[in-house]
Amino acid sequence: MTETTEPSTAVDPSGTDPAATAAEQHGTDPASTFTELYGTEPDGIWAAPGRVNLIGEYTDFNDGFVLPLALPHTARAAVSRRDDGVLRLYSSDVPGGVVSLRVDELAPHSGHGWAAYPAGVLWALREAGHPVTGADIALTSTVPTGAGLSSSAALEVVTALALNDLFDLGLPAAELAVTGRRAENDFVGVPCGIMDQMASACCTEGHALHLDTRDLSLRQVPFDLASQGLTLLVVDTRVKHALGDGAYAERRAGCEEGARLLGIPMLRDLPYANLDAALTTLADAGADESVIRCVRHVVGENRRVEQVIALLDGGDVRAAGPVLNEGHRSLRDDLRVSCPELDLVVEAAMAAGALGARMTGGGFGGSAVVLVEEAAAGTVAKAVSEAFAAAGHAAPGIFDAIPSAGARRLR
Repeated sequence: MTETTEPSTAVDPSGTDPAATAAEQHGTDPASTFTELYGTEPDGIWAAPGRVNLIGEYTDFNDGFVLPLALPHTARAAVSRRDDGVLRLYSSDVPGGVVSLRVDELAPHSGHGWAAYPAGVLWALREAGHPVTGADIALTSTVPTGAGLSSSAALEVVTALALNDLFDLGLPAAELAVTGRRAENDFVGVPCGIMDQMASACCTEGHALHLDTRDLSLRQVPFDLASQGLTLLVVDTRVKHALGDGAYAERRAGCEEGARLLGIPMLRDLPYANLDAALTTLADAGADESVIRCVRHVVGENRRVEQVIALLDGGDVRAAGPVLNEGHRSLRDDLRVSCPELDLVVEAAMAAGALGARMTGGGFGGSAVVLVEEAAAGTVAKAVSEAFAAAGHAAPGIFDAIPSAGARRLR
């Protein structure tokens, strides 16, 4: 994937839970919010980050390679265990009150808006045979929604980690990520890959995560831009998107059709050296042009991930800039998941002296990443902002992508 549907739907209070009456008066600290809502101290506080993907888009559901890094922005959860079959959920970031659910009545595709993400995690754990009997949860997040930075995965992973600790499940980080993906795929109904959850669960500070999504093997790749005088900017276009509208599913179906016509399990199994011959085979077989474009993007993108990793390992981060540009062109022209605002970020940044830039995440809005000399970061950011103003767009959000820690217990 890349990016999952953002949990931005407001939820009305369910039932007559008395905690809902306290929902209008709250702070952004999850512990104090928890106490105000539920009347007791939480058993603990957990955090899980959003992520930005340096390279490797629409590859994870093709068993391919990705290279994300965790952001400082996190979803935080104050949680207490319950043993009476009740799940109560509250978010300080969306309108509405406490959502109260019965764990034995949780069912896929049953709605619940944003609350479906953490509820789906509890459902997935129970489906896997884990004895999770309920919880009180108060959530807050600094991960921008709709920005392609995996706010939904952060909610899923922080919930999974808290429940893992409180119910002594002993699940490793990768299994928590798999649980989050199952919640999103089977409970919420978004056919995302595994990258977002793995990044939130497994990234480490100062590194990018080289993940093989086929076997979930991973390697922490040092990514210390400051030591080389570089900065990676994230530019949030503030154009909102939701991949549950079918566009993401269409690309996934195109990839699956391409693999079927080529007689291979997944597009991961097509070597880059054989790409041209495979595209000819697809054309001769009468494959739809969109299928051919999906194959060209995914196989090329896997190669771009390998190229960037080799450059990082060799200490030549600057040379990754043109690879980012190539990735954006492929996402724009082959997958056709960019938008005018994302293209404008790339064009304005490159004109102002950036080393490379591309959209990141699922597209149709969201964010772009810009690799730039640290000394030029302000100039590039100003140029992008001015280009947006000239085009009549709302001002973008721009911040440094600092490789940060994955999910962890705070207290």
